[in-house]
Amino acid sequence: MEAQLATSMAEQRQFEFFLLRYVPNAVQDEFVNIGLVMVEPGGDFADVRFTRDWRRVRCLDPQVDIEMLEALESDMRRELLGTQTRETLLRRLNDSSSNLVQLSTTKACLTDDPAKEIEALARLYFDGPKRTTRSGRSPRQRLYESMDGSFEDAGIGKWIMRGIAVAPYTRAGDPFKFDFGYRVGNTMKLFQAVSMKSSIDQAVLLAARYPAIAEGIGKKVQAFPLLTAVTEDGLDRAQEQTRFAMEMLEDARIRVAIATDMPSLAEQARKELSGPGDASN
Repeated sequence: MEAQLATSMAEQRQFEFFLLRYVPNAVQDEFVNIGLVMVEPGGDFADVRFTRDWRRVRCLDPQVDIEMLEALESDMRRELLGTQTRETLLRRLNDSSSNLVQLSTTKACLTDDPAKEIEALARLYFDGPKRTTRSGRSPRQRLYESMDGSFEDAGIGKWIMRGIAVAPYTRAGDPFKFDFGYRVGNTMKLFQAVSMKSSIDQAVLLAARYPAIAEGIGKKVQAFPLLTAVTEDGLDRAQEQTRFAMEMLEDARIRVAIATDMPSLAEQARKELSGPGDASN
């Protein structure tokens, strides 16, 4: 039995694979797996598979350029003939897709039939559940809905801007959008749902990006932006990673509020939007 197992293991070869994820909004931490690249380090095998069902992608981003993604598959297949390094492909993606397509970490697998294995992996990652949060509302979605409800309850829902694109203030193709905002005089007040329940990634990325966005807003519309990041109640701020994320946000001049603060923030917005000369008066 041991001899048979050793023979079987000897026949198998080691491969590496990584996923290509469509990420229209990195801060919102939502993606769909659209491609898979599998290579044999030091060997001859290298191939790529893309999904043929774009419905999940269209649900996530109705404005998605499917032709661009399909062309990307053809380009990658040609490049795999000459290079099989993840680093080269990563540079290729950054140059061609404006970070809309990102690579996962590299994973390892053993198989004696790579052509069969890549098909099995593609079915697993394209057709199977992407993340447990996808079966229902994600923590960020719940925060967003709570914030939206607070503005509606305050009677100012129709005066609040939603999905405020930052591309006009940064560069063309930037997919990021602020969740909510309104302008009072020369101040633009912005609000973003930032879940830190399971990961601080959203908070850290927002803190890293915001200073440049704020500078662009100030130059383009002569308004001073004030951003409030709204996160979950009951976070342990003594926890090391949470404290780090909070400090990052504060260093970036982002105010941090919790979900239970939203009714008072919405009431403040109502008073400001009901001021003299405002359309909501």
